Amino acid sequence: MKALHQLNQLVDTYSLTDKMPVLFLGHGSPMNAIEENQFTNGFHQVAATLQKPKAIIVISAHWYTQGTFVTAMQKPRTIHDFIGFPEALFNVNYPANGSPGLAMETKNILNPVKVELDEEWGLDHGTWSVLKHLYPKADIPVIQLSIDYTKETAYHFELAKKLSALRDKGVLIIGSGNIIHNLRLVDWKNFDKENYGFDWAIETKATINQLILDQNIQPLINFKNASKAFQLAIPTPDHYLPLIYTLGLQQKEDSILLFNDKLVGGSLSMTSLKIG
Repeated sequence: MKALHQLNQLVDTYSLTDKMPVLFLGHGSPMNAIEENQFTNGFHQVAATLQKPKAIIVISAHWYTQGTFVTAMQKPRTIHDFIGFPEALFNVNYPANGSPGLAMETKNILNPVKVELDEEWGLDHGTWSVLKHLYPKADIPVIQLSIDYTKETAYHFELAKKLSALRDKGVLIIGSGNIIHNLRLVDWKNFDKENYGFDWAIETKATINQLILDQNIQPLINFKNASKAFQLAIPTPDHYLPLIYTLGLQQKEDSILLFNDKLVGGSLSMTSLKIG
């Protein structure tokens, strides 16, 4: 009965609104959380184009799990899931509320996929490092949906489609990762060089951007069968899959805006999308 009451409350709270856009945000270095630079400026600018959401769901590259989980606590903790950074970064707190009701609604929408309600995780830096710039007051409830690493790319694309109805209820859904993300090959000496990328990164960025703009999704789902350049750009799928969730939420009539579309350190891209 308690779960039913929560669900009824959620229907009352998240009534139909204008369809919310969907975002994919290249979050890059955790240092972006405490810096003001061209990329954080891009986050500020896109936030200014959005109506204030009633709640936010983030699919972060940094919650990579066996099975699917959704945060269901009222007060999620700020997780500092990194090492070797300045103390100022560890002092950041993003005190947004959670939303147990939205967590339950998400669980129900994704049925028959088994979704566990999680009371332990919180908000990792893939979430708070970007929300700190989009919504610095932390006055919007936030939940996270994990990425099941045991599933293939097409599974994640189809799972995301089930969340589409929430766009009509004032819920902003964000994928947070990096489309090109090869930390092993980062050129740290040239990390601050403007829009610097290796040839394979430049090639992959151009190809992926065009596929996104053309709404040609299948090659993006089948990225493991693509060129050697793709394999260098996406050596592991964790930071790439949040993009797939974003694209799964896209409707044919949605416009697509690319922003922060630059390479960093040779082997990382900050390319971000606003869909709708």
